[in-house]
Amino acid sequence: MLHFKFLITLIITATSLVLMGQNNIYEFKVKALEGGEIDFSQYKGKKILIVNTASECGFTGQYKQLQELWELKKESLIIIGFPANNFGKQEPGSDAEIKTFCTKNYGVSFPMASKVSVKGDDQHALFTWLCSQENQDFTGQIRWNFEKFLLDENGKLIRRYRSKADPAGSEILDAL
Repeated sequence: MLHFKFLITLIITATSLVLMGQNNIYEFKVKALEGGEIDFSQYKGKKILIVNTASECGFTGQYKQLQELWELKKESLIIIGFPANNFGKQEPGSDAEIKTFCTKNYGVSFPMASKVSVKGDDQHALFTWLCSQENQDFTGQIRWNFEKFLLDENGKLIRRYRSKADPAGSEILDAL
């Protein structure tokens, strides 16, 4: 039992050291919804808006505003959706089903990552890092679908927005 506790402590310490060494978003790569990889380093010089999404949520209509924002600002802003099934099991679909839903219902053309966990024991490392970053709004775990993280052109978190923040509203537009 003592060896097991030591092993767990060692794993937690190693994970913490790895996360502490990550200074910006450009150090992350994630699986893309359609296969392949999203390498955040390719977005240097652009602001990045990361949104945890779900197809069966009361906020799902925000896909429309996210797409409009993407079309308006894609020269200086990258939007990346991260489907997650963490809240109310509101993203039960496979990557292929999510892609079809987003394209058919909202014309989503901004990049989407493969479905991930954004909280809990299986939280994706990107969201562990994002949730630990200091910012003027709040820190800590994501509370619900469609929370947003805005990063500056240097890959540093500058703002977080809760689910109710309209992607096309002045609160976000003013920060861009």
